Amino acid sequence: MTYERIPYKAPGVKTQTCPLPMAMETAEVPVFDYPVTPVENFRLAAARKTPYWVPSALSDMHFVSHRMVFADKIGQPPSPPGMPSGTFTDWFGVEWTFVPMVGGAMPTPGKHTLKDVRRWEEDVVFPVLDDYDWRDKLQKFLDTEYVEGKVINFNFGQGITEALIALMGGYTEGMLAFAEEPEAVRAFFDRHADFAIEMIDKVFEVMPFHMYSYHDDWGTEKDTFFSRDMLMELIYEPTKRIIDHVHSKGAVFQHHCCGNITRFLPEMCELKIDFLQLQRRAVDIPKMKQLYGDKIGFNTFIEDLEFGKPVEREELIQKVRKTVDLYCKNGGFFTSFGAMSPELMWDAECEFYAYSREFYDREREEQPAAV
Repeated sequence: MTYERIPYKAPGVKTQTCPLPMAMETAEVPVFDYPVTPVENFRLAAARKTPYWVPSALSDMHFVSHRMVFADKIGQPPSPPGMPSGTFTDWFGVEWTFVPMVGGAMPTPGKHTLKDVRRWEEDVVFPVLDDYDWRDKLQKFLDTEYVEGKVINFNFGQGITEALIALMGGYTEGMLAFAEEPEAVRAFFDRHADFAIEMIDKVFEVMPFHMYSYHDDWGTEKDTFFSRDMLMELIYEPTKRIIDHVHSKGAVFQHHCCGNITRFLPEMCELKIDFLQLQRRAVDIPKMKQLYGDKIGFNTFIEDLEFGKPVEREELIQKVRKTVDLYCKNGGFFTSFGAMSPELMWDAECEFYAYSREFYDREREEQPAAV
């Protein structure tokens, strides 16, 4: 079956206005005639079963940040127009400086909140979550913004290694701590995992989210920050506890992980991460899909799309189709994209929906009949 590509703002077409994650902009896109709810479709994709269309972070999901729920300055999103500049201090006491060139904030050079990792219990004060009016904020979101049937993606923010690196003032200090004081590092990671699990429980109590997004960068664009031995000794078990706790809630776990972390894909599969959001210029994600797609899913942008470079509509359509062809086989994929003109956002959303429905219709027809 062929599905309609709806012309931009065609008369009579029902639309929805979707906020772009981590930005101050919105996009208007059509409301499609879904055969199942976005949540039901997303669960099929996460289970690496054949969904009905490729889930879209733009139209199928709500993005709820820990920043919105617990505090105003828990790290900063990329810098769209109007976002504040200068320095600020987060809820762990880390000073950050906004860097317009990279579109975000970085720990202020020369500042070391934690100078000696052996003193983390004395020098690091974990936030008391009940000091924030999180219940009211979550309930307000559910009452005024949530659209029934959409996926709720709760964004946790910094993972265990990123938190330590920020506290210590950078990767040089952090990696030295890994090598010289592994017992203290592991103890901090265990405590930070406890903090993550506490937040999961509190948020889920009011807002039963469908996906939990966790940010922990493990590499540079060349290779990983640390060895496999360090991963297994220091990071694996605390991370596994967080993942297992998310799964105990019936939710999906997404790991955002920058850098060339290709060597860690087998361990990430063992951890039972549901979706990886990787840095495309550092990782051959199509190859990872071929090698590990039966064990782990991927969230990517539009393949070959260069941010800031103009693109014509027909070229964009071909890039969307290439993305579907590369990543959609047997589910285990959803897409995120933005930073285009309103009309191109509309066209990309329509093509993802229509082309992937055609793709999955064929895949469903080719599956052997149940006995």
